[in-house]
Amino acid sequence: MEKDIGKINKGEFQGTTTEIVIGVREYNGKVGVDIREFVSSDKYTGPTKKGLRIPAEKFQEFKKLIDSIKDEDLKQEEPTKPKQEATQEQEQLPDY
Repeated sequence: MEKDIGKINKGEFQGTTTEIVIGVREYNGKVGVDIREFVSSDKYTGPTKKGLRIPAEKFQEFKKLIDSIKDEDLKQEEPTKPKQEATQEQEQLPDY
């Protein structure tokens, strides 16, 4: 069984286009969800080793974990500003 679910364009680097392809595939007689990078370039077009396979019997557990991610979890935090260190002039001021 082979069924493509969808593709996400990851980007292009040095003439190689990379997509993340999600599909339902059979491997060694077992069905599972395959999430894999596919590349397209002058030298090679096809799947890479970068990816993972979720066995069908573990898919609901995986989906539950993915569904638990909230939009707020994916927001990048503002970098914390470093504390300003006292200058030598500030350190030499008398304490009243």
